[in-house]
Amino acid sequence: MTTSAASASEAGVRYVQDGPVASVTLCRPDVLNAQTPAMWAELGNISRKLPGDVRVVIVRGEGRAFSAGLDLSVARGDGDSSLSQLARLSPEESAERIAGFQDAFTWLRRPSLVTIAAVQGHAIGAGFQLALNCDMRVLADDARFSMAEVTLGLVPDLGGTKRLTELVGPSRALEICLTGRRIPADEADRIGLATAVVPRDELDAAVRDLSAAVLAAPAGAVAEIKALIHEASGRTYPEQDRAEREAQTRRVRDLAGLE
Repeated sequence: MTTSAASASEAGVRYVQDGPVASVTLCRPDVLNAQTPAMWAELGNISRKLPGDVRVVIVRGEGRAFSAGLDLSVARGDGDSSLSQLARLSPEESAERIAGFQDAFTWLRRPSLVTIAAVQGHAIGAGFQLALNCDMRVLADDARFSMAEVTLGLVPDLGGTKRLTELVGPSRALEICLTGRRIPADEADRIGLATAVVPRDELDAAVRDLSAAVLAAPAGAVAEIKALIHEASGRTYPEQDRAEREAQTRRVRDLAGLE
């Protein structure tokens, strides 16, 4: 994949591909990888140009934090991407603008990809939601999650509320979103937000090992399993049983060379 190095650097996003593994790194460490609409536009650009041979995407934050969330200097300014400008749009235009922001996050849920967030330090607001949109979250022991939108009078709107609810249940999800409190790594592990928690200096190795384990499985089976798991909560038991039958039929035919 080719992207403009200048535009990516300006947006604060770095893309590196190593065979079937792509790494997407937020690289504004001086502001704890605070996110901007320009960053979201670059994440969306990466999603549209992602090569078909990529199977695993690792999302990282450079420096001591994963992401401190929305860059408040942009949100509170007077530019085209500010909250005040968003408020001046019609409701339809505002919703459409937010849908574009969401695209930077929701592509991480594609069935054809397995996405892993490598989280160290703070993952606040948009940072938390970025991690939630990934299939798995490997946390350093210094990681801290917080859904802090409520402290600004806002709601989480970047694809995080459904995944959070599925992971921890509606009562806990509501408490997390209403209080905006910090969730340390050990609690995140205990309530189901973390796939694993490791010492900070072992984070990269743990993510590499997890990626290797995913890549050891056939791509077709991985995609089918991801779809089954992610869509299970919206189905009844008979509907899920049927989905399993249909997925297995496709796998058997594929393995027999009939697909």
